[in-house]
Amino acid sequence: MKSAQWEIHFYSKKVMKEMESLPAGIQADFIDLLDQVEVYGPALGEPHTKSMGRGLFEIRAHGAEGQGRGLFCSVKQNKLVILHIFQKKSQKTPKKDLDIGYQRLKEVKNGQVKL
Repeated sequence: MKSAQWEIHFYSKKVMKEMESLPAGIQADFIDLLDQVEVYGPALGEPHTKSMGRGLFEIRAHGAEGQGRGLFCSVKQNKLVILHIFQKKSQKTPKKDLDIGYQRLKEVKNGQVKL
């Protein structure tokens, strides 16, 4: 296996806790996908990652308990920031979750968040 080439950062401790609160199966898949991203980069493609537009991307985790989503952005020097994590309960990504992602993306890009 190739060595890690991407650094994964969490926007905040709260986002890390969001991941830890996912059901076990979804959390395990999410961690596996993050391991793949560290090695191969964030462009894993569907069904694993998807562009949400304007520099926001989605990582899609699955488990017996349903689906989890992580919204992320990439920044220079192969750094990726997980902005928000939630369990998806409907077909469409909820607007409130996208709004959180876009607001945090803006903060990261403006240098308001220390990595």
